[in-house]
Amino acid sequence: MMRQYELVERVQRYKPDVNEALLNKAYVYAMQKHGHQKRASGDPYFSHPLEVAAILTDMHLDEATIAIALLHDTIEDTSATRQEIDTLFGPDIGKLVEGLTKLKKLDLVSKKAVQAENLRKLLLAISDDVRVLLVKLADRLHNMRTLHHVPEDKRLRISEETMDIYAPLAGRMGMQDMREELEQLAFRYINPEAFNAVTNRLAELMEKNRATLKQIETDLSNLFAKHGIKASVKSRQKKAWSVFRKMESKGLSFEQLSDIFGFRVVVDTVADCYNALGIIHTTWSMVPGRFKDYISTPKQNDYRSIHTTIVGPSRQRVELQIRTREMNDIAEYGVAAHSIYKDRGSAQNPHVISTETNAYAWLRQTIEALAEGDNPEEFLEHTKLELFQDQVFCFTPKGRLIALPRGATPIDFAYAVHTNIGDSCVGAKVNGRIMPLMTELHNGDEVEIIRSKAQTPPAAWESIVVTGKARAAIRRATRIAVRKQYSGLGTQILERAFERAGKVYSRDELKKGLQRLARKELDDVLAAVGRGELPSSDVMKAVYPEYQDSKPKPAAEREEGWVNFRNTSGMIFKMPEGAEAEGMTPGGPNALPIRGASPDMPVHFSPEGAVPGDRIVGILQPGAGMTIYPIQSSALMAYDDQPERWIDVRWDIDDNSRDRFPARISISAINAPGSLAEIAQIIAENETNIHNLSMVRTAPDFTQMIVDLEVWNLKHLNRILSKLKESKCVSDAQRVNG
Repeated sequence: MMRQYELVERVQRYKPDVNEALLNKAYVYAMQKHGHQKRASGDPYFSHPLEVAAILTDMHLDEATIAIALLHDTIEDTSATRQEIDTLFGPDIGKLVEGLTKLKKLDLVSKKAVQAENLRKLLLAISDDVRVLLVKLADRLHNMRTLHHVPEDKRLRISEETMDIYAPLAGRMGMQDMREELEQLAFRYINPEAFNAVTNRLAELMEKNRATLKQIETDLSNLFAKHGIKASVKSRQKKAWSVFRKMESKGLSFEQLSDIFGFRVVVDTVADCYNALGIIHTTWSMVPGRFKDYISTPKQNDYRSIHTTIVGPSRQRVELQIRTREMNDIAEYGVAAHSIYKDRGSAQNPHVISTETNAYAWLRQTIEALAEGDNPEEFLEHTKLELFQDQVFCFTPKGRLIALPRGATPIDFAYAVHTNIGDSCVGAKVNGRIMPLMTELHNGDEVEIIRSKAQTPPAAWESIVVTGKARAAIRRATRIAVRKQYSGLGTQILERAFERAGKVYSRDELKKGLQRLARKELDDVLAAVGRGELPSSDVMKAVYPEYQDSKPKPAAEREEGWVNFRNTSGMIFKMPEGAEAEGMTPGGPNALPIRGASPDMPVHFSPEGAVPGDRIVGILQPGAGMTIYPIQSSALMAYDDQPERWIDVRWDIDDNSRDRFPARISISAINAPGSLAEIAQIIAENETNIHNLSMVRTAPDFTQMIVDLEVWNLKHLNRILSKLKESKCVSDAQRVNG
């Protein structure tokens, strides 16, 4: 275990004027507080915060950050209090130690919503002070290094969380070395068989090529020396996880990989980078399409370097990275390598992160999403999506650089420029040509967005875009459009209610009842009435307390203007009184399990049906509630020009539910005696109900029939189709999609 003076000496090597008193006090305080506590390995618990501090000294961080690392577990695991730490070390350090403690109080690897909420807390804390991130990542790194001491049932969960959140977050902050080690350690436990196989192959390859790599290093060094360039040349091997991921994503075998080895050239100045590049390209042939200049256009995490691949010495492909020493530090340590701390004039906290780095700009944009009202699961989905994506770099017509995830569309581009531009986007020009909005953008594309004030983003755009910002904005715009639709319906209902009561409808009169209705805004009342959540009689009583409804009370299973229906599969939902409900009978009080629809919203299925497992959308039907369609339904084309009617809905049903849902299939059967009986038997054997059957075309040899089934989910439906296709009397069986 590292001793007190050794820790001070480590910091002194890069910061001669270190505050020794602060480090000594933090060391002694943490050691005393942790006392005789033990880790799962049996080592003294204090060894953990000490190792976390050591990791941060490797990044050359200041003594305040090292002190926070030493203290980061004291409030959670010992008798230490925030007040005590404030008194001894100052409120700044106390605040950060308490912040790290709060982050640990939620189990990130449990429920998805909890994981999302903890990620929100982490990012918010980072936005206030980047040292939270640095300590948190160092804490996770040491925990991963000692994960073999943790019970086996916890290793996989912790490793998956590391791969999902912490490693990508380190990468987005430019801390590539830490990202690679976190991925390597997590890979060991997530897929030990693949980890061992790839690691062994890499070791064999390194042994086989050691002499060749050394020769290439020498040849490159001699070439640069000959031209008067001071350069350090080092070979490097891809990590096991990076190799495995490339094999998986591109379907390659180990032998097909050509970039397992690479060489890093580190020079003194930017001019030397381009001089070195010129020397290399005039000495050896460049491989076309393998040149990238991240000095001219840095990555979003501030990474800067020149990448090129040549057919070099020994006629082998050689991948090269050319950068300055400063660029190399930033590539390895990210935000920790920046001169990001500025004097704020405070004796308590003289350090504050600069907001000029691209990595921090991305973080600020992510934090902005927190204020948009998305639920935690959506935020987690969006953030993880952006953490994992590689990037493409596109330009506005005025030359502004926009970094986007790979696979991004002009819609993503529009929202990246500004939310209002995305909301009003109706078309796009890519490199001067009008292109579809679903066009995938590539590096260097110039994108011009065509706008219209009358445009409202369709809900269907959500399935096209890839950025979290675009998805959040589209969902928000859809919610606003739906709310406006319900407000209009609520206004009509209340106008009729006021007329029946002999009153004059007035928004000013309605405002008098807001407090009694526990609503902040008038539109909230109107939307609630439109959705059926708030009876018009309650609004009348709130505005006119003396109001008495003269109509007789409806039956227990009925509400004013609505009646419950049960469809033939037994599912119950509400319809407007008098509306047609084909295939339904009056029913009980439960609601269709669709998330995104109000429990009282009238909901029914399209003629072709929809089943759990389908991606679904809802279409508002004036006076008849909402119709659920599978996203692939051709009937949705009729609503392309009516985005205000689209509602984002999802299934909200337990995987073990035995409720049945409607689906329509088309069967082409041989026209022979017994064919229909065999088809019916196959359907019955697979525990499926036939709701309706019709012969749509009969020929001498074949009969085409349409069958309406009731199935549990998409897997159940696909199994039935597969069994039907296996029958000798069936030539084809397909699902009908509108």
